[in-house]
Amino acid sequence: MRRIVVDTNVAFSTFLNINSHIGQILLNGGRYYDFYAPEYIKYELIEHKERIKNIGKLSENRFVELYGLILQNVRTINHSLIPNSFYESAMETCQEIDIDDTPFIAINDYLRGKLWTGDKRLINGLIAKKYSRIVTTNDLYADFIQKENKK
Repeated sequence: MRRIVVDTNVAFSTFLNINSHIGQILLNGGRYYDFYAPEYIKYELIEHKERIKNIGKLSENRFVELYGLILQNVRTINHSLIPNSFYESAMETCQEIDIDDTPFIAINDYLRGKLWTGDKRLINGLIAKKYSRIVTTNDLYADFIQKENKK
C-alpha cells in the first residue's frame, strides 16, 4: 500500500484536528505513502473555507497555514491527464453514490492506489459495488504505526 488517494473529507478532518490519527498520517506519512488527489480538492477546500473556519474556530491565517501544511504532502493531479476511460468507469461507479467523487475514483483507478475516505455513504456504496480499492483510517493508521515502530 504505497499510493493513497486522499478524499476531501480526510483533508477537511485534518483542518478540524491536526493531532488526530488522520492528521498524523497525512502530515507525517509521506515517508511511507505517496498521497494524491485531483486538483479539484484545492477548490473544494476553498469553497468550504468559511465552514471549515467556523467549525474549527480557525482564523484566516491559521486556515492558510493549515491549507499549506495539508496539501504539501499531497500531489494534486490535473484531471485532464487521466485517460477518459478511467473517468467513464469512475462515473459509472459513482453514478448512484455521489457523482462528485468521480475524479477521486478515476485517479485512484489510474494510479492503482487505495482511496482514503471517511465518507460512510461512499464507502458503503463502493463496497456494495464490489469496489475494493479503499482504505479506512483505522487500517491506514495501524499500518502507519507499524512502519513508525520499525524505524
